[in-house]
Amino acid sequence: MTHILKNKNLQIHIDLPFENYNLARFDWTGKITAVKYKNIYVSGTEKMTTEDNSDFGKGFYNEFGIDTPIAYNETKEGDYFHKIGVGLLKKDSAQYLFSKSYEIKPAEFKVTKKSNKIIIECTSSNINGYAYFLKKEIELLESGFVIRYYLHNTGEKTIATNEYNHNFLAINKDLISSNYILKFPFQIKPELFGATINPEGKIEIGQNKITFNSTPNEQFFFSNLSGNESVDAAWELINIKSKIGISEKASFKTAKINLWGWKHVISPELFFDLRVEANQVIEWNRTYNVFETN
Repeated sequence: MTHILKNKNLQIHIDLPFENYNLARFDWTGKITAVKYKNIYVSGTEKMTTEDNSDFGKGFYNEFGIDTPIAYNETKEGDYFHKIGVGLLKKDSAQYLFSKSYEIKPAEFKVTKKSNKIIIECTSSNINGYAYFLKKEIELLESGFVIRYYLHNTGEKTIATNEYNHNFLAINKDLISSNYILKFPFQIKPELFGATINPEGKIEIGQNKITFNSTPNEQFFFSNLSGNESVDAAWELINIKSKIGISEKASFKTAKINLWGWKHVISPELFFDLRVEANQVIEWNRTYNVFETN
């Protein structure tokens, strides 16, 4: 059963570790599949047809090591490497691909449910000197929620990777169009983007906001929106038709912000680079707020 945190304003739908999605990409600790504000969805899905499909991303799924899983290059083909929040994946080629299906040995998970929060713990095995304990806490706020992360390096070797939340957003199931405005608290630098994929020219880049002149039928993608400059990790998405907005503000600075989307969904991604020495702990959080506009 999906676990639901709710109050008068918000409903947060969370799949537990072994429920529904169980592939190799996204973190299994607290899969937020959907968020509703006053019974209006503010989250979407990776594919337009995935509401009842567990093989793709939904809501506020996050991922560790999209391109830097722990010790992948050190691992021999046929041996296993860590994917934080999932378990051990079997290496079967020289190059790691986040979208690929891998053989999985799941980590150990423990779930604690409270009235306004859920806590999910993930304990890994020790492979080649690498091991960790991850705790994720999702707490319901009056009109939002906060995700708190606690990562303890329980191995002998340094953990160096990254984490981001994919943020599959769609307000009131409205297609991406001129109804949406995506704002950032920094100057967007298109001349320094790592990638610019805007095949139909429907995404317009402003100084600190992104708008749409019509609905994109093809996928779009922009990487390194700040031009690798370290900035406040935050964004705000407003739908002027529904007069509802949602924002994310993280506890860290970031030099990597990507944006992906399609006709039905938009995903601003704030990356957190993490480096944890043996027996050390790192903590960070992401706070989401849902609000109404005039």
